Amino acid sequence: MIFQNVSIAGLAHIDAPHTLTSDEINARLKPTLDRLGIRTDVLNDIAGVRARRLWDNGLEASDVATLAAKKALDDAGIDASKLGLLVNTSVSRDYLEPSTASIVCGNLGVGDHCMTFDIANACLAFINGMDVAARMLERGEIDYALVVDGETANLVYEKTIERLNASDVTEQQFRDELAALTLGCGAVAMVMTRRELAPEAPRYKGGVTRSATEWNKLCRGNLDRMVTDTRMLLIEGMKLANKTFAAAKIALGWAVDELDQFVIHQVSRPHTQAFIKSFGIDPQKVMTIFNEHGNIGPASVPIVLSKLKELGKLKKGDRIALLGIGSGLNCTMAEVEW
Repeated sequence: MIFQNVSIAGLAHIDAPHTLTSDEINARLKPTLDRLGIRTDVLNDIAGVRARRLWDNGLEASDVATLAAKKALDDAGIDASKLGLLVNTSVSRDYLEPSTASIVCGNLGVGDHCMTFDIANACLAFINGMDVAARMLERGEIDYALVVDGETANLVYEKTIERLNASDVTEQQFRDELAALTLGCGAVAMVMTRRELAPEAPRYKGGVTRSATEWNKLCRGNLDRMVTDTRMLLIEGMKLANKTFAAAKIALGWAVDELDQFVIHQVSRPHTQAFIKSFGIDPQKVMTIFNEHGNIGPASVPIVLSKLKELGKLKKGDRIALLGIGSGLNCTMAEVEW
């Protein structure tokens, strides 16, 4: 869907405070690496993830999402009482119920008229949340919406390293779970509004979505474990991305050279390089954070957008392509006009 009346009034992210390097992880896994005869440094040399961030122990997804939400509301210059919708899109969650969105709403003190719920769709969920909010804004049903995401990977690291150091772990089990050690923590929030309320703010133009759900078994995870077929995920993910990109060129009038920035979901070095090569993107137009932050799930795309904003790399009129993909497989490509 293409939107005419949707603006991004506020955007903010929070980096988790603690750095965990791949060298530290490799040192902790050395007994297993030696026993299995694994000499390749997959995390550093192949995935390109030198480090990732972790939160203080005990912080929940709702805690960090709330921090980002307050920062985004300040950026937009509005009070939480004006929100007509709050959507949480985190893979991480506090409980099966209630929704993490409800907890964030309670923390913020939103009004009783504010609709609130979680959207779950792996690493694509934040863009899905933007789309749902935009549809309500486009129809004039609400004035302001807040999309939040707080990712916490602390438990995954603790449990995965514990499992991979078991004396009976096989090489296949080791490789199946290694992608979990590329995950990172972070939080981000975006305030969206009707264009008439923020006419000079960046415009969310919308985008296109394609799926290949026959590949839903390539990556499966829960709160403390993720098993991934990284090779097939990259192969089939790029097939779907190419199909989606072709549709985006038609729907959004994209010509690669006319787009100013490409915000790509940050998984790893091979994934990012595949996107750049397949679509003929100038690498200078792609800001990468996977090397220092890892894969922050659905928070990845909006965090990169927020970092570009924070660094002053976006100027009025810039056309920004958002390229999101999530296990399942699902892919959305959308555009923001700054």
